[in-house]
Amino acid sequence: MINVTRLYCGAATGGDSLRYGEKSSGPAHGASPGRSPVAAAKRRPVTVWSATRTCNLSCVHCYSDSYNKKYEGELTTAEAKVMIDDLAEFQIPALLISGGEPLVRKDVFELANYAADGGVKCTLSTNGTLITKDTARRIQDARFTYVGISLDGIGEVNDRFRGQPGAFKKAMRGFRNCVEIGQRVGLRLTLTKRNASDLPAIFDFIEDEGIDRACFYHLVYSGRGSEMLQDDLKPEEARRAMDVILERTADYHRRNLNKDILTVDNHCDGVYIYLKLKEKDPARAEEVLKLINWNGGGNYSSGVGIGNIDFLGDVHPDQFWTGHTFGNVRERPFSEIWTDTSDPLMAGLKNRKHLLKGRCGACKWKDSCGGSFRLRAQVVYGDPWAQDPACYLTDEEIGIA
Repeated sequence: MINVTRLYCGAATGGDSLRYGEKSSGPAHGASPGRSPVAAAKRRPVTVWSATRTCNLSCVHCYSDSYNKKYEGELTTAEAKVMIDDLAEFQIPALLISGGEPLVRKDVFELANYAADGGVKCTLSTNGTLITKDTARRIQDARFTYVGISLDGIGEVNDRFRGQPGAFKKAMRGFRNCVEIGQRVGLRLTLTKRNASDLPAIFDFIEDEGIDRACFYHLVYSGRGSEMLQDDLKPEEARRAMDVILERTADYHRRNLNKDILTVDNHCDGVYIYLKLKEKDPARAEEVLKLINWNGGGNYSSGVGIGNIDFLGDVHPDQFWTGHTFGNVRERPFSEIWTDTSDPLMAGLKNRKHLLKGRCGACKWKDSCGGSFRLRAQVVYGDPWAQDPACYLTDEEIGIA
């Protein structure tokens, strides 16, 4: 994750200790505020548990290729508790319960409470359409530190993404029910050609609805998202989208609106912010460079700072990379699987910089970006160490002109 509020505006936010080795000002994404900084390469993974594959929607870019039907083989409640016990002992910073749609899983509140009792902070990733007033209260009572609701446009734009008329209105209800009771809630949006023009309206929506956090995801080619390569933003479109995000985040900051704005799954965003600041505030730019170098970008993401356990218990480098499995928590604890580098991909992800090829291999920002997202390279080139096709920086900017 690239924290735009911290990097571009200089405002301390929650989660800074995990991302930049700084003391956090408050909770973020389940991370403990004020956690002592550690080397980015040594941090435990934020663990995404895809608790179910079942979903009440059928989104066009769904990374888990989920539908509204029952899938066999989900971890049972008892098996999930064994997994959570191991995650607690492993001292992960947060357990992100996702899906499918996690709220269709009947024991989700029981398991979140169980995790909280064991010292594991839980966040919820949901489409928001099932969050009634009662459900919002149950989410809060289960001690979820944060709820991320996916919204991929305003009105019909979102409904077309979700494959269901009325999905936008139901998600709006979910946002409002969380805000009403003081449950920390944020917006999650995947940037594509279909919704990039909606960004100004999305920022208006964030302000109007009192939402305090937004994550803008770059498209990852996984699940049904692998069929959307033609919908991914071209470099010039990605830059325009980033400019809107930077300008509107800066506007929030100037008006003292406490909004935590992040981008996800493309670490060249951090370099882009540095280059923009270098033009107008060189001193601030150098501070930003130190922060993104500490973070390391892709160097310490999939396989290091982020991991996934799917609904079957299989362990993956991240929630998108389901085509490669390191092991299953029914057979071995996650902590043991995660620290076992006998698998060549796991070994490479934990020490990837010298493996990078193409533009990523020649790029002068390898310490800051780390080759960004390896799965996109795998999907497009059949090689996890090839260049990330979603990099929008010019050859001149990365030092190979």
